[in-house]
Formats: sequence, structure tokens, C-alpha cells
Amino acid sequence: VQLVESGGGSVHSGESLRLSCLISGDKYNWDCMGWFRRAPGKEREGVAVIERDGATKYADSVKGRFTISQDNAKRTLYLQMNSLKPEDTAMYYCASESPSCSLGDYSGGYYAWSGQGTQVTVSS
Repeated sequence: VQLVESGGGSVHSGESLRLSCLISGDKYNWDCMGWFRRAPGKEREGVAVIERDGATKYADSVKGRFTISQDNAKRTLYLQMNSLKPEDTAMYYCASESPSCSLGDYSGGYYAWSGQGTQVTVSS
């Protein structure tokens, strides 16, 4: 299984980015997938989770600004990020299913596979 993120970049406060995560390999139809981020000097933070039935969960820090979605035909996971803030600056990673499909799982590193990450930098 390989997960490859793309779409990161440098933007100003209030702007938007859409991250993509292309999944290849034998496994794809997981119960859930998620995005987490890691900023220098900060703990890993689970940002968003999407379950097989389309249910979503978001960290309070991004709720109302970020949207997680997936396109099964393209085997791609997305994270639409609007109204970006400097505190959103981090390396963003997509990850495969976790034991309980919770944000806490992704914060704690409880997933089988993740990508190499894509950097998001937001300046004020």
C-alpha cells in the first residue's frame, strides 16, 4: 500500500488549499481514512476523519473551515482547507484506517499506513 499526498504550498491568511492523497496497492476499501498534521514543536494532531458511510469528524481547530472527502473511483482522499490561518502551518499526512476511526487514533499514530506528507505554510 502506498499513500502519496500532494497539493501543499505557501499561502496567505484567508486563502485556500486542497490536499489530495492518492492510494495505490491492494487495499483501499477501509472502514475509514484520515488526515493528521505535525507542526514543529507540537504534537501530532488528528485533523479529519471520513468513514466508509461518509460520516466525518473534525478537530475543533478546523471545524467549519476544512472538509474531508473521498473519490473511490479515483482512489483519492481530499482535504479542502479554507480560511487558512498561520496556526494551520504544518506537514499534513493522510493515513489509512485506524482501530476506532477516531481523531484520537490519528493523533496517537494508531494507523497502518501514511504518506510522506505535504507541507502547508500560511503567512499572515
